[in-house]
Amino acid sequence: MASAPANNLPIFYNDLLPLSSLDHADFRSVAVDSAPFLTSQHAIPLTIDEFVAAQRFVPIIFSAGTDSVPLALMGLNEGVNIFVDDEGKLRGGPSYIPAYVRRYPWMLAKLRPDSDELSLCFDPTSPAIGPFEDGQPLFEDGKPTELTQGVLKFCEDFEQAAARTGQFVRELQEMDLLMDGEVAIQTPGNEQPFVYRGFRMINEEKLRDLRGDQLRKINQNGLLPLIHAHLFSLQLMREIFEGQVSQGKGPIAVPAAPVPADA
Repeated sequence: MASAPANNLPIFYNDLLPLSSLDHADFRSVAVDSAPFLTSQHAIPLTIDEFVAAQRFVPIIFSAGTDSVPLALMGLNEGVNIFVDDEGKLRGGPSYIPAYVRRYPWMLAKLRPDSDELSLCFDPTSPAIGPFEDGQPLFEDGKPTELTQGVLKFCEDFEQAAARTGQFVRELQEMDLLMDGEVAIQTPGNEQPFVYRGFRMINEEKLRDLRGDQLRKINQNGLLPLIHAHLFSLQLMREIFEGQVSQGKGPIAVPAAPVPADA
């Protein structure tokens, strides 16, 4: 059996094996109704192809650090995802599931560090794939089924979207449009607001100060609508916060320091 990719595994993935018509000839794919790996994941990578759809349901932010990536915020606090229950099942109500989640347990990966060739791999710890009696076969007569071909196409499309996303972030950085983000949420009964940091966002002041030729460029190449989708989505921060509170997962207010009695 070919060896699994040796690089660090991305979030959700416990292991990776290249799909093989020899080793996995009798493997099938079954539907699952829960994703336990999502219960403690509050931020999930997002591609720019998803900005317009996602901005209606989740805040879109950028990760901190020099290699920023767009993230869909499923919760404001570490380990909180308000869109799934404790078993990883979707709660009722509208939501958006990022392509990164829908791709799991599949992904394209390099099998050899000296080659740029990508192979279709899967996480063998996932309950969705295995030598089951039921489910849809991955191979028939040694050839990939329509299901497997569809999975491959989805993963290829995802990689292309990820490449476009990387270019988008690089252009934002070249124009110095990203800044350290901060959001303060004031709640009734608490004197001090809850302040969230540790992410990046578009600097609206620098966006307004762009030269005319720069604005025309980002409008013509499609960057401006993506920037606006990101900015509009930030209005959902309070809704995510209130969702946490309603589920009993909100932050705990720090009591104000007692005022010393007069001597």
